Amino acid sequence: MSETGVIHDIGYQRYTGPRLGRAAAINALYVHGLRAAYGLGRSAKAKIFPWLVAGITVLVAVIIAAVKSQIPDFEFGYAEFDDSLSWLIIFFAAILAPTLVSRDIRSGTLPLYFSRPLRAADYVIAKFLAMTTAIFLLLGVPQLIMFLGAAFTTKKGFSGVWDEVRDLVPGLGYSVVWALLFTSIGLLIASLTGKQAFAAGGIVAVFLMTTPVVGVMSVLPSTTANHLAGLVSPMTLISGFGSWAFGTEIGIDLGRYGPIYGIEAFCLIAACLLLLLARYRKVAAL
Repeated sequence: MSETGVIHDIGYQRYTGPRLGRAAAINALYVHGLRAAYGLGRSAKAKIFPWLVAGITVLVAVIIAAVKSQIPDFEFGYAEFDDSLSWLIIFFAAILAPTLVSRDIRSGTLPLYFSRPLRAADYVIAKFLAMTTAIFLLLGVPQLIMFLGAAFTTKKGFSGVWDEVRDLVPGLGYSVVWALLFTSIGLLIASLTGKQAFAAGGIVAVFLMTTPVVGVMSVLPSTTANHLAGLVSPMTLISGFGSWAFGTEIGIDLGRYGPIYGIEAFCLIAACLLLLLARYRKVAAL
């Protein structure tokens, strides 16, 4: 008795709709990453930390706006707001970066991403922009609250509002640099492991382990070493850049080496991006 196979028509059809291409894929990854940064579309547990951090930054901004409305001589610039929340931003980046990239490594979804027209550079761009936007919103929105509070309570009229705008723009620019630096370092470290706890610990360690070196160099008898001490740690590097570019106050005297801080900040961001791209090109080639 011979057996014969039967082909059943179960309704499969070829896709005939529009193919959106790489740009749509990048946008989809970007939106998904930004939503994941604040726990949107995820469990309630995933929303606790990011919204707690966001709540703290907004609360600080409201308090500062209230104090400035009552005490006109109270000096607290928008750029200084970033420096005052530095450690909070470190922990936010340490949680966010593994969420964006380490989970993809652990779950094995990278081969699925790269089996499509999506390239390694597209993946890096989408994740980088998502994390940069998330950190910028964390710093920029409270500054806008501070600005609105100052603009509506100023007694100088339009000139007072214009003065606030002139202070706000450098503050937002400083926030962009913060977001770029923390994103580049965080994503590079997180891309090396699929374990989120290890990635988070590694990111925090980079900032914690380099800070004591700054303290040691600051007390050396060499004046040049004192001025360049801030280059050792990303924390003091960004603060030194802010002091040189935006006039913020930090505990390190930069001397005439301010431009060096700007150059190193740019080079560090670029180097991390290039290493991140090389990392994912290697993964895509497997």
